[in-house]
Amino acid sequence: MLRVSRLADYASVVMACLARHPGEVLSAVQIGDDTHLELPTVSKLLKRLAQAGLVESFRGAAGGYRLARSATEISLAEIVEALDGPIGLTECSLGHAGCERQSYCAVSRDWQGIGAAIDNALRGVSLADMLHRRAGARGARAV
Repeated sequence: MLRVSRLADYASVVMACLARHPGEVLSAVQIGDDTHLELPTVSKLLKRLAQAGLVESFRGAAGGYRLARSATEISLAEIVEALDGPIGLTECSLGHAGCERQSYCAVSRDWQGIGAAIDNALRGVSLADMLHRRAGARGARAV
């Protein structure tokens, strides 16, 4: 089964929380309360997201976190990469020259193409897109 890690999934939840409060600085406690994630997990995620340049952190009594860029400018791929590293299904799909079989492998190019398609799909979905789809789905159910 192909899937992102649980932490990458939770990171998208944390990022969506911040995106619902554009420009606001939220504490890790507020984010944990809003997302129902444990505070140590939220803190770990925020640290990794800040290291990746996706969130900004502010110290002090009124400190906390906010998105570093607009939700329209942050892709799902960036969030996944911040937690899981480069997106790739196989070593050769990451473009590494480490496989000694690559020069004669019958499926290497196929895996590279599949990996690129998945990468492009994740890069084509912004954080804002995810929020709009969720809001649209909620609205559709309410009707």
